[in-house]
Amino acid sequence: MANYATKFIDPQVLATIKDLPLLAKTVVEGFLAGQNQSLRRGAGLEFSQYRSYQPGDDLRQLDWKMFARSDRYYIREAEVDTNITVRFIIDASGSMAHQDVNGISKMAYTRFLVASLAYLATLQGDAVGLYVLHEEQLINLTPRADNMHLQRFWHQLAEVKPEGKFPDAHTAANLFSSKKQKELTVFVTDLYEQEHEISDLLYKLGAQRHELLLCHLVARNELEFTYNGTLTFEDLETGQTMQVSTPEQRNLYLERLQAWLQQTERDMRSRQIAYERFITDEPLDKALRTFLKNRLAYG
Repeated sequence: MANYATKFIDPQVLATIKDLPLLAKTVVEGFLAGQNQSLRRGAGLEFSQYRSYQPGDDLRQLDWKMFARSDRYYIREAEVDTNITVRFIIDASGSMAHQDVNGISKMAYTRFLVASLAYLATLQGDAVGLYVLHEEQLINLTPRADNMHLQRFWHQLAEVKPEGKFPDAHTAANLFSSKKQKELTVFVTDLYEQEHEISDLLYKLGAQRHELLLCHLVARNELEFTYNGTLTFEDLETGQTMQVSTPEQRNLYLERLQAWLQQTERDMRSRQIAYERFITDEPLDKALRTFLKNRLAYG
């Protein structure tokens, strides 16, 4: 089971699957095959209380297992409706086109991740929405909880191309309204920003009193600086270039990177934003478990 599950959540294997719905189903079914826990399906009602049957009660709510054990009729009472709205926000700025040595870009990994999480959420009966942010276009797919909507969700996701800069926080924040229903927002980004525009948006979203899960994507070659020689690096959002002698710059870069990563995590957690870092050559099981933990705790 474990080998089967790992095989079908490896990004390099997933990159060979061109059909996004098939990819999402493959990931989720492969993941669940290795899990011991079961997920609630359907109406999203969690039954945790029982009371004695009274004339006029709906017979469909009778718990026959309780009757078999006690020889008495009990009605299952729904404690809480556990369905929620899950909003997926994707950073589609130019830096998300960055590729690791395995050829997989941050945006490709984002597609694998978000397509799979949306399918998993839909299995739970949740409404899913898609918001794609870059300076040229703001895609807004209002959350719904039906199969036709999920097909549209996957289609829009497959069409996303990273380009330009991230929009300013004020423009992006206007897409979202503070609503009263249960809501989990999943924000996928590499946190590459010009002037705190992504951080500002995260803080505004966090202030809306909904659960917010930040999925911070980092490529392995960024994390370990796996470059050699004197190279010219180009900023994928501004087009600016810089020549770097890698042996001389590696230690300084790694030191500053670790300091930034640690400070970023502290900042997010201090604002009650759930922060998780994902490396784009890692299998998706960590992301799926993280989503389930946040989703089930909130639902």
